[in-house]
Amino acid sequence: MTSVKEFVIEEAATPERTGRGRFAFTDDYSVFDWGKMPDPIPGKGASLCAMGAANFELLEAEGVPTHYRGVVSDGEVVELEAADDPPREMAIDLSRVPDLPHEGRTYDYDAFHAEAGENYVVPLEIVFRNTVPVGSSLRRRAGPADFGLGFDDWPDEAVDLPEPVVEFSTKFEESDRYLSRDEADRIAGAADIDDLEATARAVNRLVTERADEAGLKHEDGKIECIYVDSGASQTPRANGETVSGEVRVADVVGTFDENRFSYDGQQVSKEVVRQYHKREQPEWVAAVDEAKERAKAEDVADWRELCERDPEPLPEHVVEAMSDLYCGGANAYLGRDLFDAPSLADAVEQVRDL
Repeated sequence: MTSVKEFVIEEAATPERTGRGRFAFTDDYSVFDWGKMPDPIPGKGASLCAMGAANFELLEAEGVPTHYRGVVSDGEVVELEAADDPPREMAIDLSRVPDLPHEGRTYDYDAFHAEAGENYVVPLEIVFRNTVPVGSSLRRRAGPADFGLGFDDWPDEAVDLPEPVVEFSTKFEESDRYLSRDEADRIAGAADIDDLEATARAVNRLVTERADEAGLKHEDGKIECIYVDSGASQTPRANGETVSGEVRVADVVGTFDENRFSYDGQQVSKEVVRQYHKREQPEWVAAVDEAKERAKAEDVADWRELCERDPEPLPEHVVEAMSDLYCGGANAYLGRDLFDAPSLADAVEQVRDL
């Protein structure tokens, strides 16, 4: 179980072959790495499932390998177009996820890969950025000059980047951290860092094009991948070595949780509720930040045990507005009235003043 979707194993993966399973999407949400928040957002899970399915089918049509097998509708695995109602389950191929041993905040990736072999979930998140919106972590780690922008300080609005930027962060550590390219290459194991970057850029391009068609601006996002030993084709590395296998896009991509989108200058993503918590529950957000800093100082892996506050539930009108945003936004992205929801324009107006 992740914080927003359940993980169902039907046939476990082995070192020699992938398994089969399903994601069951819930209406839960998570912000600031907290995990499950107090309120469900009706329709959210189905909107993520539908958008993720649409993007996987787009990627497969473009020759980008994925772990997607279809959505589950009336007990059958079908393409999204064949689902008459919003799907909540996605059928996927499974790879292996060994334990990642650690002492405090020091993680043993050698042990992870010794157990993983060459059929595993790559322990990285690959992040791509087309803009630097308000709230982006990149603002804390780099300045505008690092990207050839003609000003010294980040302004109070989103900034378009001249070219997409790709970064790497950890996936299985209790507190994710951004990595140098060399460290990311080491952590990736048999998966080639150049393949991971190329795959992320392909996903970014295709999601950006689809968003443009829907009237949305695609600002940033991430992918997760599996590495599968094909036992056949030999893929050359940049250093001249060869490996047998391929990178496949995994988890779910191009949704309002994994990516930031905007419409007419307004965020259309989980970022809306993140910013709402910053404004309306600043004491909890500050407690989260303090706990994360204490965890670093005390070499504690799980910062949540140090947090002295819990988040409060959302007001009902905020839950309703977020539900309309997820469902109306999904309709626009899909080009199909799959959800009973207001238009994207109307949904956006509801959240502007939250």
